[in-house]
Amino acid sequence: MVGIFSLVTGWPGPSGFGSSSTAEQVTQGIDGTNLTAIITGGASGIGLETSRVLALRGVHVIIGARNVKAANEAKKTILTEIETARVDVLELDLCSIRSIRAFADNFIALNLPLNILINNAGIMFCPFQLSQDGIEVQFATNHIGHFLLTELLLDKMKNTVKTTGIQGRIVNLSSIAHTHCYKNGIRFDHINAKEGYNDKRAYGQSKLANILHANELSRRLQEGGVNITVNSVHPGLIMTPLFRHSAVLMNFLKFFSFFLWKNVPQGAATTCYVALHPRLKGVTAKYFVDCNEMTPSSYARDEALARKLWDFSHKLINSVSKP
Repeated sequence: MVGIFSLVTGWPGPSGFGSSSTAEQVTQGIDGTNLTAIITGGASGIGLETSRVLALRGVHVIIGARNVKAANEAKKTILTEIETARVDVLELDLCSIRSIRAFADNFIALNLPLNILINNAGIMFCPFQLSQDGIEVQFATNHIGHFLLTELLLDKMKNTVKTTGIQGRIVNLSSIAHTHCYKNGIRFDHINAKEGYNDKRAYGQSKLANILHANELSRRLQEGGVNITVNSVHPGLIMTPLFRHSAVLMNFLKFFSFFLWKNVPQGAATTCYVALHPRLKGVTAKYFVDCNEMTPSSYARDEALARKLWDFSHKLINSVSKP
């Protein structure tokens, strides 16, 4: 168990890494030249650092980003530092089911393998609004978008596993905020309701959904004997563009809790560790904090809730998808 002492001091846990470890440190010596990874939101914040470090280790990185111009700038930055980097950019708006389907089609058309899928992109603490598909925007972007994207790319990943013999890995970026959600975890009957909406709890609900999705998908893959692992991670407290809706509050909190915050290279460490480290081979349906396994909330461990969310997500996507 990684306690507050480890968090504050950076003292390593059982993995040998801790809160002060960087993405470069946790992937030191790992050769990813035979791997291809998709990273959503890979153009800024910890997504960009994840893209850079995976590219540094030889992985062919596909950045899925809503802002293609910014993503191409990020690609240029990576290539300036790492001349041999393999980085491509594809447009992806996780708030739009149509965009997600187009991204999946465009990626499949590239005829590349898919070894790693990192569901990293997200929005946080925003005022109530509906996506263009009519879904509450934090739930739409953070959960539904990644749920659908993963489903659309799963056959490609399964085929890659069959042809290469290399285990596939899916990483969902969750958050410690999954513990601060609505009563009963997910507001299934009021998912798109403005009444009772709370920006912090809605974010917590979407991050809880990320863990439940990972656990249920993992269960289904294991049941089918598929060699793909699915894990979720809490990257840590990092001041990134995610906080744009609450910058004043976050700067105030940071002043009083400076010792708990990470820089971006530290924030990307757990994602890179779970995505690349050989030690994680065969490890699935786990939740990681500071590169060490932790026990998430009781809601996050509720198998019935995970199955209910799975069915609910399918129905929601079907109800808003247009032929």
